Amino acid sequence: MREFCGLLSQEVENFFEEEGEKAFRATQLFDWVYQKGKVDYDQMLNLPQPLRSLLKEKVAIGVLQLEKIEDSEDGETKKFLWKLPDNHFVESVLIMSGDRRTVCVSSQVGCPARCAFCASGKEGAIRNLTPAEIVEQVVLINHHLMQVDERVSHLVFMGMGEPLENYVGVVRALKILMDPDLFGFSSRRITVSTVGVAPNIRRLMEDGFKVNLALSLHAPNQHIRKKVVPYARKFSIEEVLKSAREYARFTKRDLTYEYVLLDGINDTEENAEELASLLRNEQCTVNLIPYNPVSGLNLKRPSKEKIEKFHAILLKRGVRTTRRYTKGKDIAAACGQLALHRKNEKKPLEIEAKSV
Repeated sequence: MREFCGLLSQEVENFFEEEGEKAFRATQLFDWVYQKGKVDYDQMLNLPQPLRSLLKEKVAIGVLQLEKIEDSEDGETKKFLWKLPDNHFVESVLIMSGDRRTVCVSSQVGCPARCAFCASGKEGAIRNLTPAEIVEQVVLINHHLMQVDERVSHLVFMGMGEPLENYVGVVRALKILMDPDLFGFSSRRITVSTVGVAPNIRRLMEDGFKVNLALSLHAPNQHIRKKVVPYARKFSIEEVLKSAREYARFTKRDLTYEYVLLDGINDTEENAEELASLLRNEQCTVNLIPYNPVSGLNLKRPSKEKIEKFHAILLKRGVRTTRRYTKGKDIAAACGQLALHRKNEKKPLEIEAKSV
């Protein structure tokens, strides 16, 4: 059975034509889902009952089931727990900052990157999300916002999973999200984060995408990076940087380098100097992210003084640098805190400590 939110507008129109239905029925359906946020055919009352029955039989909709919403104390972050048809769970996050309403989208159940500081990938990747499971995160959170006359404004593929290891699913989801007849998101308002799947960074470029790219670097050299990001053993830091820089030249967009600061691991003054040398003369931004605690991990956030010193060295060396203001830490919705949930459980897995 096809999944509605995994179909491009032309594919839906072709389906209606094949079924002998009038073309305007597709437009009505797009309006219900992408403008009104409805994923229940029975609520689409301007569609004839026989058509609704046909759609139920041949095109699945509402593949995500909302299990829980958690609100941060500051009211600026919400975490959504979704149950998938096979009883796995994923999480996504809504971040409200100024006029921005950003959805942090998940692309896999679990994650193959196994970053030392992150809860999502401690058991590795379980499966890819389908395009519909990705897109429905945005549809349903957008519907949630519509209750207060707001809409999703930006998307970041920074939730559970490594987006470029689910290349086919993520690319189709991007096409649907940017389809002018559906959501119509601008590529400038979408960011894809990756730990560095070098061939698929190039593939994004070859396929003509110009979304923003964020590279989860987390270290100034390959030796440290392999400890912090075990996936880095697949591709050298030089190969990853080369592919990312090629993509930046193609898109004419600045790269963002994500750098989670871990006490005693990648946060020394020498590390900062080496990072500055690695990125010298590059049009980019380094986003410093102080480590967010994950239950069971024997890691620490550096002191405020160490963070300030690291930041100051990069600035002094001419590297544009920001420090991410942590949102949603109290509900485990901050960077690295989205956790894998077991089938039929609603609590995160307990993570075993791992020395890096």
